[in-house]
Amino acid sequence: MKKYDVIVIGAGDVGLAIAFKAAAEDLQVALLDKGKVGGTCVNYGCVPSKTLIYVADRIMEAKESAKLGFRAEITDMDFPAVMERMRGVVAAGREGIEGALEDTENLDFLPHMGHFLDAHTLAVGNEKITGKKIFIASGARPSLPPLKGLDTVPYLTNETVLGLKKRPESLIIIGGGYVGVEYAHFFSACGTKVTLLDRNTTLLPFAEPEISELLKKQLSVRLALLLGYETVEVRPAPGGCTVLAKKLPGGAVQEIFGEAIMVAAGRVSNADLLRVAAAGIETDKKNFVRVDDYLQTNQKHIWAAGDAIGKAMFTHAGDKEAELAWHNARNRKKIKMDFAAVPHAVFTHPQIASVGLTERQARQDHAVLVGRAFYADTVMGEAMAEREGFAKAIVEKDTERILGFHIIGPQAATLIQEVVNAVSNQGDVKSLTGAMHIFPALSDLIPETLGNLE
Repeated sequence: MKKYDVIVIGAGDVGLAIAFKAAAEDLQVALLDKGKVGGTCVNYGCVPSKTLIYVADRIMEAKESAKLGFRAEITDMDFPAVMERMRGVVAAGREGIEGALEDTENLDFLPHMGHFLDAHTLAVGNEKITGKKIFIASGARPSLPPLKGLDTVPYLTNETVLGLKKRPESLIIIGGGYVGVEYAHFFSACGTKVTLLDRNTTLLPFAEPEISELLKKQLSVRLALLLGYETVEVRPAPGGCTVLAKKLPGGAVQEIFGEAIMVAAGRVSNADLLRVAAAGIETDKKNFVRVDDYLQTNQKHIWAAGDAIGKAMFTHAGDKEAELAWHNARNRKKIKMDFAAVPHAVFTHPQIASVGLTERQARQDHAVLVGRAFYADTVMGEAMAEREGFAKAIVEKDTERILGFHIIGPQAATLIQEVVNAVSNQGDVKSLTGAMHIFPALSDLIPETLGNLE
C-alpha cells in the first residue's frame, strides 16, 4: 500500500490547483480522476460553452445592427467549423494540463476516481493508497430527471452537446437555469428553432425579478419560452422526438416536436461515487459534501472544495476555495470562505452579472437604499443604442456599504468586476464613486447607478 502526504480526488481546476501547490512543497501527492483532466470547466463547461457563445454574440450584433443605422447580413453559418474550433480549444487546454502533470515531480496521476475504504484509505483500481491529508474535489455531473421515456431518445446534456457535428433544425431544452438559457442563446443565434421548457414561471428565479423579466422579454423574441410547464414524457418521433408538457397547475398537455432534445436540469454531486460514508464523511440531503466555513469536513484531515460541496458552483469560486482549503490545511490561522462575495454571470443575450444580495434578501436584515440606472443614461450606452439594459444597486442605508449589485446588458460580466472588488473588501459607495471613471466609457454605468440611491 503506497502512502502519500496528500491525496487529491478530482483533476479539475480545484483539484489541480491543490495538487500543484502540494507538489511545489515537495510533498508526495496522488491525484485521482477517472475522467479527462481539466474537469468540467475545461472539457464541458466554461471553455467550450463560452467559445461557442462568443460566436453567438457576434451573430446577434450583426442581426441587431439596424439600430445603429446600417444593416449587416450573415451569408454563411459554418456550424461544423464552429464546433470543430471549439473542440480544438478544449483539446489544447487539456493537453497543456497533461504536459504540466507529466513535468511535475512528486505527483502521481492515477486515472481512477477511487473510493474510500476508511477515513485514510482509498481503493484505486487494483491498488490501495493512504493519505495524511485528503482533498475532495470530485465535482458534479448533469442531473437527469426521472422523466418517462427519456431513455428512449438520444438526449443531449452540456457534455454530449459538444460532440454535435450538424446543427439541429429544432431543439427542445428542458431547464431554464444557466446552462439552459446560455445554450438557448447559442442555438437560436445559429438559426435553430429553440423551445425552452421550465417548471418555474420565471427564468433564472434566483435573479432580481426585473432582470428575469427583461431576459424573458428579449429571449422570447427569438425562441419559444414555455414557462410554468412540467415536462411529462418524451417519445421518439420520425426525425427527432416529441415532448409532452403540461401547463401548471393542472393545465392541458401540449406536444412539442424537436429534432433534438437537451436536458439542462441542474447538477448532482459525485460524492456517491466515492462512497464517502465509508470514511465517515457527512453529506447534506442532496449528497453534496458538508464542510464548515473553512472548507473542512467533519473528518479533520479531509477538506472539500468546488462543485463537490454544492455551493456557488462557479470556476472562480472553486479557485478561491482551492486556495483557502490548502491554506487552512497548512496553517494554524484559518481563513473563512466568503460566499457572499462570490459573483456570477450568465452569458446569454442580454448578458447578466450579479454579486451579493438581491433587494429582497437585503431587506430581510437591513435598511437599504436602492439605485438604478439604464445603460442609456450614460453617453456610451446611448451611443450603443442600448435602450433596455440597466444596473441596480442595493446599499445599506446607515453605512452605505454595498450589499448587492446586478447588471443586465452588454459586457455585464466585465463591468461588475470593480463592484466585486468593493464587496469583497466590504467597501462602501465612496470606495467606487471616489475614484475617477473614464468618460465616456461604459464603466460610467457604475457611478451613475450609485448616484441614484433612494
